[in-house]
Amino acid sequence: MSTLTYDWNPQRPGPMPHHRYRPYQERVNVPAGQRSWPDARIERAPLWVPVDLRDGNQALAEPMDTGRKRRFFELLVSMGFKEIEVGYPSASRDDFAFVRELAASSAAGGGALPDDVTVVVFTPARRDLIERTFEAIEGLPRAVVHLYIPTSPVWRDVVLGRSRAEVFDVVKDAAEHMARLADARPGADIRFQFAPETFNLTEPDYVLEVCDGLTELWDASPDRPVTHNLPATVEIATPNVYADQIEYLHRHLARRDSVILSVHPHNDRGTGVACAELAVLAGAQRVEGCLFGNGERTGNVDLVTLALNLYAQGVDPMIDFSDIDAVREVVEHCNRLPVHPRHPYAGELAHTAFSGTHQDAISKGFAHHARRAAELGVPESRAPWEVPYLPIDPADIGRTYEAVIRVNSQSGKGGMAYLLRDRHGIDLPRDLRPDFSRVVQEATDDSGREATAKELYELFRATYVAPGREGDVALDAWTVDRTPDGAHRFVCTLQRDGRAGDFEGVGNGPLSAFADALAAAGLAVDILDYAEHAVGTGGASEAVAYARCRVGDAVRWGAGLDTSVLAASVQAVLAAVNRAGVTR
Repeated sequence: MSTLTYDWNPQRPGPMPHHRYRPYQERVNVPAGQRSWPDARIERAPLWVPVDLRDGNQALAEPMDTGRKRRFFELLVSMGFKEIEVGYPSASRDDFAFVRELAASSAAGGGALPDDVTVVVFTPARRDLIERTFEAIEGLPRAVVHLYIPTSPVWRDVVLGRSRAEVFDVVKDAAEHMARLADARPGADIRFQFAPETFNLTEPDYVLEVCDGLTELWDASPDRPVTHNLPATVEIATPNVYADQIEYLHRHLARRDSVILSVHPHNDRGTGVACAELAVLAGAQRVEGCLFGNGERTGNVDLVTLALNLYAQGVDPMIDFSDIDAVREVVEHCNRLPVHPRHPYAGELAHTAFSGTHQDAISKGFAHHARRAAELGVPESRAPWEVPYLPIDPADIGRTYEAVIRVNSQSGKGGMAYLLRDRHGIDLPRDLRPDFSRVVQEATDDSGREATAKELYELFRATYVAPGREGDVALDAWTVDRTPDGAHRFVCTLQRDGRAGDFEGVGNGPLSAFADALAAAGLAVDILDYAEHAVGTGGASEAVAYARCRVGDAVRWGAGLDTSVLAASVQAVLAAVNRAGVTR
C-alpha cells in the first residue's frame, strides 16, 4: 500500500502504539516463486472436516457433555460429512468417554458410525498421551490419529524451549510410537495426520523437512495417504500470504500424490473464510473448520459459509444444508452460543431487506424469476436464480420468503407493495405506492419500530378502505340500472353532514353515473384512475378496487373490498371522497 499522503484524506496519525507490532514479512519468510493460485478456479468441493467436537468444544465456556456431543455428531453425519474430528481423548474424561461410546456402539452394530464415515482423534507429541488416544479408539474400524506440535520460532523458543532439531526429534519419536501402536492392530484401518501448529509463522523449509520426514516414516502411498494439516493457528497476514505459503508446500512436498494437503484457518484477522478459499485455490484438498465458525478467540473458519459460497457459484458443496434452521438449532443447543443474526447464510436477518431500494429490486427480481420459470416451463425452484441482493434462493436452504422483506422507516414503496401482495393478495397500483409509502413511513417514524405484514394490511384498510364505509359521506342504499338508450343510471340515498337525501346520476358506466349522482349532491368528483383485481381464488373470494379521484382541489386514493366488484368500486370512490376531507 502506498505511503503517500493526499490533500483529500484528512486522517492523521492516531494515538495507538502500532510500532510495537511487526509486519508478517519480518516474522516469516515466504519464498518467492511461481504463483498459480490467482488464476485457479474452485470447481469441486474439498473434503470438509468439522472440528466442532474437538477444537470448537475446547473454545466453549461450558464444554459439551457426552449427550450434546452425540447429538452434534449425529447432525454432522446426517449432513453428509465423511471425516469428523470427534475429540482430544487424552485431554478430558468426557472426550475419552465419547470416543469410547462411538467405539462401543460401532462394535455392537449400533449404527453410530456409518461405513463411509471416519473419525479423527487429536493428540500432542507425547508417548503417554498417544497411548491414551489409542486406548480410546480401541474397537473402531477406522480412525485418523492427528498428531500435532508447535513449530514456529516463537513457540519453539518461548513455549517449548527447544531447537529445530530437538522439536523434529520429539515429532519423529511420537510418529514412530504411533506407527508401532497401529501395527499392533492389523484389523483396524488407522491412518495418520500431522499438524505443524503455527505453520503460518514457521520457516517453510523447516515445515518441508518435518512433513517430508513423516511422510517417509509412515511410508505414505496413494492408497494409504498421510494428511498434512497446515494451520493458520493465529492469523498474521492477508489471505494472499497464506495462499503463497500453501502453494509453496503444495509444489515442494515429497510424495505429493501420497499426501492429502489440509488447511485449518482461524479467524483472528477476520479473514478465515478468505484464507481457506485462497488455500484451496493454491492446492489444498481438505479444510478443517467449525459450523458457524465457533473456536478459540475469534473462531475457526466457518464451514457453513465456505460450503454455501461454493453453492452460490454453482458448485455442489457435497453437504446437505437444505434445512439450515434445523442445523442452526442443533448447533446453538450444543454450543450454547447464538448464531449471529447477520451470519452470511444462516442468520435470522441474512436474507432480509429493510432498505427501500433493496426491497424494490428484490420484489422486481421475484416477479422476473416467476416469469422466467414460466417461459422455461420449469418450477420456480428449478429455474436459474438471478434475484438482486439474494446470492442464493432462501428456499434452497429451507427458508421461506416471509422474512426477506421487512418494513421500517427506511423502507420504500416496493417492499410494502410486495408484502401486501405476497401475504394478503393486495396488488397496489404503481401510482398508489408512493402515497401508501408516506403513510407507512409516518407510522413507523412515530412508533420507532418495523411494521409487520399484518400491520401493513391493517394500515392499508384503515387508510383507504375504512373511509368508504365510515366517512362523513355515506351511502344508505343504492342501485344501478340501464336507461333505454343504454346509459347507466345510479340511484342512491346519500348521507352528508348528518342529513339524508335521494340523488340520481347518469353516465357511460356505473362509476361515472355515481360521480354524476355525487355532483347532484354538491360534490364535484372526477375519477382519474381506476384498477381492480381478485384478492384470492374461487367464486367466494373478495375483489379489491382502487380509485384515484379529484374532489374539489384535492386528489385522493380510495379502495374498496367486497365479493362484488361493483360494490368494491363504489366503496373505493366513496373512500376517496371522504379522504379528500382528511389532511395527511
